[in-house]
Formats: sequence, structure tokens, C-alpha cells
Amino acid sequence: MKLEIPEIVLASTSPRRQRLLTQVGIPFDVLPPNGVEEVPTGGDFGQVVMRNAESKALSVVSLAAGRIILGADTIVELDGQPLGKPADTDQARMMLEKLSAREHLVHTGIALVDPTRKAACCDHVVTRVLFRELSRDEIDDYIRSGEPFDKAGSYGIQERGALFIRQVEGCFFNVMGLPLARMWELLMTCLTQRRRGADV
Repeated sequence: MKLEIPEIVLASTSPRRQRLLTQVGIPFDVLPPNGVEEVPTGGDFGQVVMRNAESKALSVVSLAAGRIILGADTIVELDGQPLGKPADTDQARMMLEKLSAREHLVHTGIALVDPTRKAACCDHVVTRVLFRELSRDEIDDYIRSGEPFDKAGSYGIQERGALFIRQVEGCFFNVMGLPLARMWELLMTCLTQRRRGADV
């Protein structure tokens, strides 16, 4: 029996997340979220990214027309501190210099909200990433490419930033902003619960 996946709503404008959903054949529509993102100052990053992901998903419920909504949020953690998206060249350079020859963590929270059941399935995934040592010229050249400026931690593993990475422990796609295997498991749970509810 063919597995039929209904169109979901992606509450994210991230081109990486859109590319990943397209790659695995999940039909989706994009609705930009307007939920307020919590900025962690330390502590439990997993809880923060899950709350942010759910907030994004819930912010588009009224426009989703009953479809399941996927929200996601990614934070890069170094030495217990968050590295967000750089505001300018100086911030991007500072982040990349800090990451050079160091190990850091990438946290992604995912939330699947079913408006018809007023229910949400949430989880988070952590990946450990080791950078090789970067030269000043490499950092400057990467910043000139423009790639760092819409990415947490100032790098993208799926683009030229891949040249900086010596080792990845955990889900590769999590570093791109969407842990596909865990997202799929949660989506299957949501769809199963929806079907059971319809059968009652």
C-alpha cells in the first residue's frame, strides 16, 4: 500500500529546510512564522529550541486550513553560550574565530502541530561538530562569499562551510536545521493520531 502524505505547512522561510523537505518528497506550503523567539542565555538549550519551534508553528494556525504545521528552531552552542545569526561582518568573523579548531553543539527543536486535534508533537536533536583550524584568510574569504549571514553560528554545512568541518557526531541534517529522521517519526505519529481521531 502506497503511503500517502498530505501537504503540511512549513512555518519557516529557511531555504535549507525547504530543500530538505523537497529532497525527501514531503509536500508542503510555506507560511512565514511570527512567533516570538526566546533567546537562551545558557542552560537547557533543548527546551528553548522546542518552545521556539512550537511558537513558530502555532503562530500560523489560523492560516493553515487544518493542515499539520511544522516549526523548527536551531541554535549553535559553544562553551554553554548561544551563537545566533551574525548581525554584521565583525560578528561573523568573531564567531568563526571562536569555532576554529573547536567542538560545538547544534540544537534543533521541531514541533508538529495538528490544528484539528489542538495537539503538538515536539522534540529536539543535538549534533556535535568539530571544526578544523581556520586561517584568517579562509575566514575573510568565507565572509566575502556572503554565506554566513543567514545562518546560526555563521556557517552552513551544506555549502562552502563544509570545508571547515573535520567531524560530525549525530544527525548531519540537524546541522542544516531539520533532523529528517526524527521529524519523519513525529509526522507519522501525528498522522496516526489524526486518523484514529477521525475513526472515533
